Amino acid sequence: MIYPWQTDDWQRLQQLRAHWPHALLLHGEAGIGKLQFAQHLAKGLLCEAPTTNHEPCGACPACLWFSQGNHPDYRAVLPEALAGLAAGSADAADSAEKADSDEGKKTRTPSKEIKIEQVRALLDFCGVGSHRGGLRVVLLYPAEALNVAAANALLKTLEEPPSGVVFLLVSARVDRLLPTIISRCRQWPMSVPPQKEASAWLASQGVDDPAGLLAQAGGAPLAALALANDEHRALRDFTLAQLAAGPNCDAFACGENLQKVPVPLVLGWLQRWLYDLLAERTAGRPRYFPGAAKALARCAQSADSAALARYMKTVTRQRAVENHPLNARLVFEELFIGYRGIYTA
Repeated sequence: MIYPWQTDDWQRLQQLRAHWPHALLLHGEAGIGKLQFAQHLAKGLLCEAPTTNHEPCGACPACLWFSQGNHPDYRAVLPEALAGLAAGSADAADSAEKADSDEGKKTRTPSKEIKIEQVRALLDFCGVGSHRGGLRVVLLYPAEALNVAAANALLKTLEEPPSGVVFLLVSARVDRLLPTIISRCRQWPMSVPPQKEASAWLASQGVDDPAGLLAQAGGAPLAALALANDEHRALRDFTLAQLAAGPNCDAFACGENLQKVPVPLVLGWLQRWLYDLLAERTAGRPRYFPGAAKALARCAQSADSAALARYMKTVTRQRAVENHPLNARLVFEELFIGYRGIYTA
């Protein structure tokens, strides 16, 4: 399945069928459906009875195997933390096996990297012929999760691409990929859909205030849908109310109420608010929280420019260690105390 705003990308991409690249890099903002598009594309490449527009038929053996996650000519490579997210992921089976073998042992945090062992495992897959006499397809998501060793191992494969193998790389942070990997892929930028189209789609999903949520998500409809269904939505509203209070923000209440919320999530809310605060000072037009324009204008008026700049750097540094096992309550108390400090008395 592809989303309505991806129809044009699909039609233009089919023009490459005569000279299909051995590696295609789909990149764009997070939350616009790149992974789903890549999965649909992989299914279409493997389909044995595609439509005139190269859409997968959904009924042939290849399509049925793909939907069940066991097509022999398809591999999806993801970090352990995302195992099972993509159809046909070999990581899902590996994760289940590890869970069985480690039963009763202390659990460890699943890796967020694509490791060299995963890339090396592709060599066996690429080295044998196609089971169905067609293409073999490898999907890597997200490509920026490749660690240094894995990226170098993949580079060697891309430099000497095996015959009949197509690589689909999906990335929301193409700037984090090795330039040499990028240079060996056909780049395909995917843009954020128009606001009207995205809002209409969100409304069809039963989302209240699609325009407001779309703004908070930076225009990405799937991210907006996730916000609508976010179990932390009430705490997000609480946090925004505290930020809107400016110098009267209750840092200790924030620490108390937010301590069980993932640190990266709260840092994301805070960074978007700070972006709008800076935008209000410079352009007078918030991007993420247009509904809080009055509060942002009031806060921007009393914020000290130098202190705001220093605080934004502090939050950026905190993002670099956001996944470390920190005491969330202390982290949030310190951050919101620092937030109060950007305002003049």
